[in-house]
Amino acid sequence: MRKRSISVIIPNYNGKHLLQQNLITVINALEKSACAFEIIIVDDCSSDGSYQYIEQHFPSVKLLSNQTNGGFSVACNKGIFAAKYELILLLNTDIQLPLDFIEGQLKYFDQPDTFGVMSKIIGVRNNEVQDTARHITRSGFKIKTNKFFHVMDEDFWCPTAYLSGANALIDAKKLKDIGGFNEIFSPFYCEDFELGLRAWRLGWKCYYQPQCFCVHDHSSTTKNYRTRNWVKAIFFRNRLIVHAIHLDFNERTFWLLQILLTDFLVLWIGLKFYFYKSLGMFLSRQIDIKKSRKQLNLLMQTHNSDLTIKDIKLVMDEMLKGQAVIDGRGVK
Repeated sequence: MRKRSISVIIPNYNGKHLLQQNLITVINALEKSACAFEIIIVDDCSSDGSYQYIEQHFPSVKLLSNQTNGGFSVACNKGIFAAKYELILLLNTDIQLPLDFIEGQLKYFDQPDTFGVMSKIIGVRNNEVQDTARHITRSGFKIKTNKFFHVMDEDFWCPTAYLSGANALIDAKKLKDIGGFNEIFSPFYCEDFELGLRAWRLGWKCYYQPQCFCVHDHSSTTKNYRTRNWVKAIFFRNRLIVHAIHLDFNERTFWLLQILLTDFLVLWIGLKFYFYKSLGMFLSRQIDIKKSRKQLNLLMQTHNSDLTIKDIKLVMDEMLKGQAVIDGRGVK
């Protein structure tokens, strides 16, 4: 296997306490891998002294900063397009890496159609498995990727619908070609899901490597933002945006009818009024959504691809044929 090079991109918003705990584990894993590497931290207008802390204690880290808080996709993109190496490792500030994290993932990039690979994610408190491979399912016209699964054969190259933004090793050229994350999803949520859909629809593959794992303090970064209901409203807004970008005209029509006939009533009965805030925010972004659809169509024309969401599911099913597939996250 030839020697690889990696640019690590870490977006940071008031994550000084997490960087103090976790950054050294990233450096140690990179040094053990023997890959050429750089670490780029993009500070997203923090107020906790993060920038000064990194500057003082980790002078080899490249620091970039935003003058206003743009959110996950904006910060990541700034790092992505500043990266100089052939692979990009996207990490959250709340990720710890074991020493042998890198090596097992490099082989995937020997294949020219690999977009990226992610490892198993386990929780920092009790080692619960938080993330594995994901499959695409449909509920009516809704796209879902909440079906976790793994396969018995851990040496099998297991496909996944998308790569977690908390931990993803990606081909830098492809990531830049695809335009990085869609910043319409700012400040956070669903941008990694949508990126994976774009990659698959261009004919590239995303993989899950179960023999590697990282440790994650789940959702610690979103706690920096406002109220829980506001965070939920952003999540549901962004789920709506994903559908509006990736469903064709006929599917979008039936999807909207499905939302009107089911979600409105169910969420009202459940007193989940944040959904209506989500809907208002979604409706206000229609011009940007149309631009995103146009950009996706141009990308697909450039790559001579006409793959749909249904096609992605069929491709993944074909790749998994003959494997013992187990629903759920499994155990560490």
